[in-house]
Amino acid sequence: MLTCRDLVARSSDLLDGELGLRQRLALRAHLAVCFRCRRFIRQLRVTQRVIRQLPDAPLPELERLVSAMLAQQKAATGDSARQHSKPR
Repeated sequence: MLTCRDLVARSSDLLDGELGLRQRLALRAHLAVCFRCRRFIRQLRVTQRVIRQLPDAPLPELERLVSAMLAQQKAATGDSARQHSKPR
């Protein structure tokens, strides 16, 4: 019987339909008894559906938001580093 780690390692191949019959059956047998792995595969399927619905072209407002978040994170990291380096 497969372990949870084995299932995770092969999960993308399972969802993409790239496994042979024997591997597919082994994964299905594991899923039949493992609630956590069933939940994991269910979440991967949801993630796949969401990603498929994303536009192919980048969205300008999303790029601006990501840039602003990165700048804010960089500023916060810089502030934190300066606070730790102040002489006491």
